[in-house]
Amino acid sequence: MRHFEEQLNELRQRLLEMSGLVESAIYRSVHAVVERDESLAHRVLENESRINQMQIDIDDMAVRLLALEQPVAIDLRLITAAIKINNDLERMGDLAVSIAERALSLIHEPPIHAQIDIPYMASLVETMVRKALDAFVKRDSDLARNVLYSDDAVDNLRNGIYKEMILYMEDNPRSVPQALSLVFIARNLERIADHSTNIAEDVLFLVEGIDVRHHAEVRT
Repeated sequence: MRHFEEQLNELRQRLLEMSGLVESAIYRSVHAVVERDESLAHRVLENESRINQMQIDIDDMAVRLLALEQPVAIDLRLITAAIKINNDLERMGDLAVSIAERALSLIHEPPIHAQIDIPYMASLVETMVRKALDAFVKRDSDLARNVLYSDDAVDNLRNGIYKEMILYMEDNPRSVPQALSLVFIARNLERIADHSTNIAEDVLFLVEGIDVRHHAEVRT
């Protein structure tokens, strides 16, 4: 039993290590856009393979625990949640890479001046990511629910950026490539927020044994 607990702790630590890499990738990709910093964008691209390898290693560890230890109750929920969170983290990493690639394209184009606030949207998303991962570490269901409540604000910001960019492109046809890049960046940030809500839902399943997907509250 002690060996099993040690393995579970190792699984948690590997997830935390991966979450740190992903949080850094998100932060750097957004700052690459805002500061037009090519070096930050390239650092995100360079770390992609490390995140991908960690996903494979964590999945292998979790599957091995399921096969050899046959866990039940809370331990089974922990390993199941770890597999799902691992997938969400890897997808966040992919989205950060996409933002970094857009940043590189924007660096070589004239900046556009529109009433949008990518940094503010990014700060909300980064807070959601941090809270979701803190909720997992602390097994804090209240913090997980707080993440779910934040999702609408990010969706509203995305919709506002879409509308503003459409108007901007109509008035400034030559700036369509830059405006489209900003639309995709907003979309990627919104998708990162969605993955944060997935993690928060997994935390609620882990801590309370309830399924809140699609606004359901089903106890297992």
